[in-house]
Amino acid sequence: MTDLAAYSHALASLAGWGLMMVVLAVLSVVGTPLAKTDSGMPVRDYSDPFYRRDRAFRNAIETTGPFIAVTLAAILVGASPFWVNLFASIFLVSRIAVAAVHIGTEIQALRSAIWSVGMICVLALGLMGLVGAFSL
Repeated sequence: MTDLAAYSHALASLAGWGLMMVVLAVLSVVGTPLAKTDSGMPVRDYSDPFYRRDRAFRNAIETTGPFIAVTLAAILVGASPFWVNLFASIFLVSRIAVAAVHIGTEIQALRSAIWSVGMICVLALGLMGLVGAFSL
């Protein structure tokens, strides 16, 4: 366990991500949509707060697998703890910001820009995991 202590921020980011997903899951079912499709899903309408909460949760689900995979890979191959911790922490902060912008506003360009920051972190973590795997 002492080897993992160097990755405390990355591990905390994984835990924080799990907690954030629970919060978004709850928020995604609060209230009712302004309109529903035939399948019961909310109609795509960013002026509808229910739709924005639902999309924030679904968007977070889409990034869960990649974030967990690359963070664990980087940790397991022993990539630089400084960079793993930094990128995992920035990812979590960026995703909290994405959710806040997604739920609280209709500013899609800002949401996309912040989303890009998180994806750059996922790419960096993935590259560290790949490089480290082939350096073992």
